[in-house]
Amino acid sequence: MAIVSIKSQQVTLYDADGWILRAPVSTGVKERETPAGVFAIVQKNKDHRSNMYDDASMPNMQRITWNGLALHGGPLPGYAASHGCVRMPFGFAEKLFDKTRLGMRVIISPDDAAPIDFSHPALSLFKPDAEINAAAPAKAETLSREAADAITAADETKKAAARAARESAPLAASLRKLERAKARADAELASADKAVANAKTDQTRTKAQDRQQKAAARAAELGTRFDAAKADASSKLDATSTAKEAAKAAQTRKADTAKAALDAKLALEPVSIYISRATRRLYVRRNTHKPAPDGGGVVFDATIEVPITIRDPGRPIGTHVFTAMASNDAGLRWSAVTIENRDDAKNALDRITIPKDIIDRLAPTTLPRSSIVVSDEPLSEETNYRTEFVAVLSDQPQGGFITRKPSEVLMADEMGYRQDGDGFGIFFERNPNPPPANPRRGSYQPYPSMQRNWW
Repeated sequence: MAIVSIKSQQVTLYDADGWILRAPVSTGVKERETPAGVFAIVQKNKDHRSNMYDDASMPNMQRITWNGLALHGGPLPGYAASHGCVRMPFGFAEKLFDKTRLGMRVIISPDDAAPIDFSHPALSLFKPDAEINAAAPAKAETLSREAADAITAADETKKAAARAARESAPLAASLRKLERAKARADAELASADKAVANAKTDQTRTKAQDRQQKAAARAAELGTRFDAAKADASSKLDATSTAKEAAKAAQTRKADTAKAALDAKLALEPVSIYISRATRRLYVRRNTHKPAPDGGGVVFDATIEVPITIRDPGRPIGTHVFTAMASNDAGLRWSAVTIENRDDAKNALDRITIPKDIIDRLAPTTLPRSSIVVSDEPLSEETNYRTEFVAVLSDQPQGGFITRKPSEVLMADEMGYRQDGDGFGIFFERNPNPPPANPRRGSYQPYPSMQRNWW
């Protein structure tokens, strides 16, 4: 993780063993202040040029929000001088660029902050299962193949059902036509029978009987033709119905195997959890490594979002970042970083009850670099399907954030992002049950391959 101190104008990079790089920075000037909060790297560009400030060079740019905040190389006058970004010495920015990855945690603190070793009963619940994690790569590969096979099968059965429907359509139309003609003939025969019964004279009776004979012959002929056509078409119509049901079953299997493949792939990634006192909800993100469909960055899975119980929800809880630094005999070794100490880290976790089903689902595959963020703040509007979490401290200056045009991202229904061969489907959806209104100002809730553990 990287921690930027606005107070000391300094950035420090940490790995599992402690700090490894440190350098001075220049954050935002007055009315363009760099916002304090919790972020993650969402894009990297070694030779970036600004699209906001006269094509200015911003080498070794590492974006933390899609509305334009980033860490990058730049001149350092010895005080806050940027438009909101975090400027770093050019040489240091290059070193940092080579050691980071998409999704790496970036904490911007109003004061000095550093990770401390931390333990708590709530964190001890997130104990990885060695057997499950050892089998996870092979399981993910197997389920991905099954998902791909299910997609192929679903496409083939869909085509077969369409072909059967086309072939049976003329038969069905012919049967409907014969059935209507037979119904008219039966009605005519019934009318002729009634006329014979109601005849008052020999002349009218003879005329009615002649009509009756013709109607009976016509009804018998159409009945025979309809029964023969129905028998002839029955096997083909049954085959069409069978093909249609097979296509439905294949689509169901396609969806089920795709979900299983996605879950297996996500189990290979560190998990990030955000708990908001403002919305009283728990959010989960995992990097899918799937390129974002609207350009830039990758998609983060956001399919888990649940209500959460917080004791004394009206009392501030602070902003704390708990990170699984490494594996140990007990499971995981955790650190804590506090950037808003309205309640200390221990008390913050004491007040939270994480749903058991969430623990059961996530704990076995919780890996080093996983994190739990607890905050008074809701997620910023800059949190979307191609970010991890963006949370800004609303009681700190944030001119360099709120003066920028909000990023434009496509929602799931706008981009038509559906299931594909990789086992990834819709990654971001509007919440059908929106959380309560944000009681704090400043933001609202909208809705790589493994390398050395650089934090």
